[in-house]
Amino acid sequence: MRASCLARPPPDVGAVLAALPEEDSVELVGEAQDGTIRHAIVDDTEYRQLAALVAGARAACALPLYQDERHPLLCAVLPVSDGVLRARW
Repeated sequence: MRASCLARPPPDVGAVLAALPEEDSVELVGEAQDGTIRHAIVDDTEYRQLAALVAGARAACALPLYQDERHPLLCAVLPVSDGVLRARW
């Protein structure tokens, strides 16, 4: 079994909404109070709808759509059962 983990600091939901880029698409990920994780890919014309998506969220973050623009705080992977580390970024 392979596993990987990316960690980011817990952002302020209001600050995330305020810092959205003016002309770009993002993936918004939010954690509801019950622990469920929701996400939506939105462009700048749909930003008003985001307030409803993250209303009452415990945490949220806006991620760029391109993987090479995402910068997590930490990355970790586990080796497979034979002890070899196999991971792709």
